[in-house]
Amino acid sequence: MFSHKVNDEIELRLIQQPHSAELFKVMDANRQHLRRWHPWIDNTRSYADVDRLITGWLQQLSNNRGFHAGIWYEGNLCGAINHLNIDWANRSTWLGYWLDESHQRRGIMTEACRAFVTHAFDTLKLNRVVIECASKNVRSRGVPERLGFSLEGVLRGVEWLHDHYADHAIYGLLKGEMTRVEKVRIEEVPHLAMVAA
Repeated sequence: MFSHKVNDEIELRLIQQPHSAELFKVMDANRQHLRRWHPWIDNTRSYADVDRLITGWLQQLSNNRGFHAGIWYEGNLCGAINHLNIDWANRSTWLGYWLDESHQRRGIMTEACRAFVTHAFDTLKLNRVVIECASKNVRSRGVPERLGFSLEGVLRGVEWLHDHYADHAIYGLLKGEMTRVEKVRIEEVPHLAMVAA
């Protein structure tokens, strides 16, 4: 099973079925916090819902389209980071992430994203990484800004968030700009390999 120790406190692990109960507990405890920016939380009302999500994520991995990793801080699951979908034809990927409210402002997500970006460029040989988040989600926007991503624009009214449309800020980083991000090596993820062009 894939795991990567980012530093003495943070570890990334491939999310699999044995994690469903632990993952559900973190999601459920953060339901109101996550709901502000992530409408998908409303569809995770039980362990079975999370188990179905994980099944889909593992199918994504087997289809060579990316993977979902849990973020453990000092041995406790506190969030997740993932490829929304790797576009092999254009050598690009979109990163998604969320973090338990009590673990914010410790640099955890910035370090997890730094590791994912390094893996995308160095191991998967991608050319572009995109992070898209609600334009009013200041904490989420801080992650790509700290990692040297460029703000490429704002999509207006792109996501329905319960009772209103939200704008999204689009951040991009190209492989040639990798010097902006301190490199972190991630071991090869099982079954995820670069697809020939």
